[in-house]
Amino acid sequence: MDQQQQLCELGQAVLDIEAQAIYALKSRIGQAFAQACQLILEGKGRVIVTGMGKSGHIGRKLAATLASTGTPAFFVHAGEANHGDMGMITSKDVIIAISYSGKTNELVSLLPFIKRLGAPLITITGDPLSVLANAADVNLDIAVSEEACPLGLAPTTSTTVTLALGDAIAVALLKARGFTADDFAMSHPGGALGRRLLLRVSDIMRTDNKVPKIMANATVIEALLEMSAKGLGMTAIVDDNNKILGIFTDGDLRRTLQNNIDVHTTHVYAVMTTRCKTTTAHTLAAEVLNQMETFKINAILVSNEMGLLVGALNMHDLLQAQVV
Repeated sequence: MDQQQQLCELGQAVLDIEAQAIYALKSRIGQAFAQACQLILEGKGRVIVTGMGKSGHIGRKLAATLASTGTPAFFVHAGEANHGDMGMITSKDVIIAISYSGKTNELVSLLPFIKRLGAPLITITGDPLSVLANAADVNLDIAVSEEACPLGLAPTTSTTVTLALGDAIAVALLKARGFTADDFAMSHPGGALGRRLLLRVSDIMRTDNKVPKIMANATVIEALLEMSAKGLGMTAIVDDNNKILGIFTDGDLRRTLQNNIDVHTTHVYAVMTTRCKTTTAHTLAAEVLNQMETFKINAILVSNEMGLLVGALNMHDLLQAQVV
């Protein structure tokens, strides 16, 4: 067996061990799991996740996942908690302490304070008879038959199982709270989903003198000059009240030139597109993108409920806003 094949088989063995451990965890998702979720749902404060070492790293991820899915949470390092950070925790909070052994000194030393505080305690341990498990209101069992580490020393399977259990808690709470994609976007305003669900036309459209527009009695050459000045590849055609009558685009210009029409004397209303697509300022930018792609247009006018011109945008504006 060459070295590459041996490395692949070792990697596959790790995945087999960890996958089997996660599957075994499924049978332990029962009453204790439901009680832990109920404690969090009934909590009046936040969820405080704490741990040390690798369990601490998993705890940080759990706190981050909870916070982004509708359950206010943050991580407190157990070592720092013993030196002042316990002041961040109140009696209204729910504490999740993670320790595979169930006897991590830094966590055990916090138990008297937690009990005096009266905050509900959920522990995630691999030993249901440990000190931490016995002190908890609810203990969640993450015991594994073996670590993927051949030495049985490095936390591997146990941390993977803890991570999976944390995801199970977060998703169960998400469902119980009726958390939606819109809610998710609110906590991820800088992400792609946030931009798609939060950004509206009013946030990115061009307004006032940046919007190309001319009167219906203007000539085609005047329309061309307006298009060139504003750089949107089109211009709105409006009446005296600023009501949209139509649009004149690069495509309309090409068709005009092909028909040998005199651009200096022909009025734009004779060659404009009258039944043009428009959108509204409160429309989601993602919806406008879909509309523009469907109708194969590169720019669109924005109107209000009375059909008056209030703005315009093109595909470049959507690209700049990272909607595309």
